[in-house]
Amino acid sequence: MPDRSSLSEGRSRPFIDVVIAAPGWRGFLPERWVERAVLAACEGGASGPITVLLADDRTLKALNTLHRGKEKPTNVLSFPGHVAGSGDIAISLQTVRREARAEGRHPRAHAAHLVAHGTLHLLGHDHLEAGEARRMEQAEARAMHRLRLPNPWGPGRGRAA
Repeated sequence: MPDRSSLSEGRSRPFIDVVIAAPGWRGFLPERWVERAVLAACEGGASGPITVLLADDRTLKALNTLHRGKEKPTNVLSFPGHVAGSGDIAISLQTVRREARAEGRHPRAHAAHLVAHGTLHLLGHDHLEAGEARRMEQAEARAMHRLRLPNPWGPGRGRAA
């Protein structure tokens, strides 16, 4: 991972709060990786606080049911705040591990990608239409490049979650 200062040099650095709600995250993904993934996705675009909740399938299922009406766990959810570029991101450890295994990705790299993905949603990106999806995938690829991690949209990869 690159030095944090290289990601935020000359830019407004958002306040990043990492909340570990599922104990399995402690040894799995260091908080500094989460912070760096947020910064890599921001490209200087975040202006408000960002909270990243590292949770489990049960928590993501409850949030997904409450906010999206989908009664199933999901990998990542984003909740934009009142200030542009701010908000909350929630990620499920079990889903990250399942998806990484199924897709042949390193679990930590997949988790970093999902943090970047959630951050991009807070910045106004989406993937509902082809053009939007392509722009979001390009932004994700740039973030992963900054983190010196593999491009999640390399050959043989599918669309965003």
